[in-house]
Amino acid sequence: MNEEEIKFHKISDFERIKFSELLADAYSFNKNSVDANIERWRENDNFFYDYVGLEKADTCCIITALNDEIIGFICWDPRNLPEYAIIGDNCIITKHKGKGYGKLQLQEAVNRIIQNGGKKIYVTTNEGLFPAARMYESVGFIKMGNLSLPPNQTARNPDIHLGEIIHYSMEIHT
Repeated sequence: MNEEEIKFHKISDFERIKFSELLADAYSFNKNSVDANIERWRENDNFFYDYVGLEKADTCCIITALNDEIIGFICWDPRNLPEYAIIGDNCIITKHKGKGYGKLQLQEAVNRIIQNGGKKIYVTTNEGLFPAARMYESVGFIKMGNLSLPPNQTARNPDIHLGEIIHYSMEIHT
């Protein structure tokens, strides 16, 4: 992997991005999961453009490109900063998985959350997504129980095709 080829962009650097297509590609190893989620993903395609606004979206979403090709993205909910942020969708398209780009993307998001004063970061994955779980742990996230979630915070419904949800957190010590 040549890190110099990887660039992290703002959403506003591109025309409307079809996040649903990136997610469908990233989860293409499990057709049932894609089928179960594709409509929700498509509904969310316009979220940043039509509801949040690009100025705000640029502060909580990273588009990852390799040689100017979009290969993934990661977004987080910044509304509870500086107390905590919650990482949401995070994916790398299939042909670039296993090359370390997901970890670079995740670390970039963690760094930006910390730069914005974040004291704690939460993320979830499914038990069937072993590479994602290993990646979160390798960056410093610790597996936690459901009772450790912030007040009024519930995880997304588990994707029954990928197993139960695993919750992770990272405490920021400055």
